[in-house]
Amino acid sequence: MKPRLWFLASMYRPPQRIKYKANAGQPPTGTEAQQAQLFSPISYKNLQLEQRTWVPAMVPWRASEEGFVTDDILDWYERMALGKPGALVVEATGIRDIPSGPLLRMGDDRFIPGLSELSDVVRNASDGHTRLYIQVIDFLSIRRRPEREKFISRFLEITDNHRQRLNAEDDCETEIRKKLLALTDEALKAILTAREYESLSRGFRERVTDLHLPHIRELPEVLPNLFAAAAGRAQQAGMDGVELHYAHAYTMASFLSARNHRDDGYGGSRENRLRLPLEVYTRVRERVGDDYAVGCRYLSDECIDAGSDVEDAKYFGIEFARAGMDFVSISRGGKFEDAAQPKPGWAVYPYTGLSGYECMPSYVSDEKGPFGRNFGPVAAIREAIRQAGFETPVVVAGGIHSFEQAEAALSEGTADIIGAARQSLADPDWFLKLRMGRGDEVNLCEYTNSCEGLDQKHKQVTCKLWDRIGLDQPGVKLSRDGRRRLTAPPWKP
Repeated sequence: MKPRLWFLASMYRPPQRIKYKANAGQPPTGTEAQQAQLFSPISYKNLQLEQRTWVPAMVPWRASEEGFVTDDILDWYERMALGKPGALVVEATGIRDIPSGPLLRMGDDRFIPGLSELSDVVRNASDGHTRLYIQVIDFLSIRRRPEREKFISRFLEITDNHRQRLNAEDDCETEIRKKLLALTDEALKAILTAREYESLSRGFRERVTDLHLPHIRELPEVLPNLFAAAAGRAQQAGMDGVELHYAHAYTMASFLSARNHRDDGYGGSRENRLRLPLEVYTRVRERVGDDYAVGCRYLSDECIDAGSDVEDAKYFGIEFARAGMDFVSISRGGKFEDAAQPKPGWAVYPYTGLSGYECMPSYVSDEKGPFGRNFGPVAAIREAIRQAGFETPVVVAGGIHSFEQAEAALSEGTADIIGAARQSLADPDWFLKLRMGRGDEVNLCEYTNSCEGLDQKHKQVTCKLWDRIGLDQPGVKLSRDGRRRLTAPPWKP
């Protein structure tokens, strides 16, 4: 059998290349689990969880091309819900009614029936023990890296700047393009603007600072209503709450970023960068009322040059708490700015650079190791929120895979809730197994990030620990290529 090489060659790896192995440690007995903080309830305002276990949003690439809930989506979340986590967050779901491939959308009321069915499936599968939240997201336009000849011949807008730098002021546009095509890449870089060269070498990408574009300048007027409408649909569909996506490479995170230098009152200082995220939250709260769970996911550190850091995140966390959010869930990294150059025909992927590694580190790491890299920053943010007088629950995530690790994070005050995405993908029942005193049966994530490689290629995400098991069993649904099962095998206690 040929090895499955999911990774693209451009994915970041720390130069130290130290190999680590996940360790489950000593699993708790049933009695110890019953006494553990991990399986104790938490109650704060509208956040009411039976236990402090949380499955963060993961995009499985199972929606229809039109953004509707499919049978495969229902199967995915049903399988996660059978593990009865305290909370399960539905993948990042677009708030605009625009084509976005097999990603869930909620930019129109026609999506409500499918989301309602999803709510029912999770509620039934978990016997009502799991709270279901949906992550709502906005993202700006990004295009695939073009072929060099096609970009210069068709997409590049010829300007006087190009003519002047070529000393060809009197040449027609066709001649200018011919001269540009004849240049070496290094010479071409000297002729094009930085953004033009980026569009050639990495693909065109909109930024929140592109104020010359009317639809970008108008984002502060447009987004609060779009987010509020999406939250209203989530409420109507029976979801228990919404998680505003203020993290990683997307629109709202870009407003929070220290790289946001908008001059219209929505960029520059921390206060101005926070302005739109708070306005979005306020409009959402107005729409869903005071008795509905609303929180956000944001970054402890952008992990890029000149980006936001932990001090920014402390300030944001305090202000989110002051505004009345029911929780904050904290990730890190995952930015476009340091992503690897894609191949022609591919779009830039924000988890291929150092910041992407900080978001999803693999078993090949540096001296820090891949497990719990976000613990220190999250602990500092939580402490700042507490010192400001707020009890807002904080969700930590990042390489969490063992009971001892999770319990220590809670007992030491790192966080209030434990989020685990990759370990929950590896074993959707792992929280349940721990709680039942059967932790020795947990399938431990190996952190090879084969799931991330699938996500990068927009393939249906699975885990290599189980996606080849029982392919010939009756009723097992397979991936589009027929080589992998789409959900983890069932576990019967």
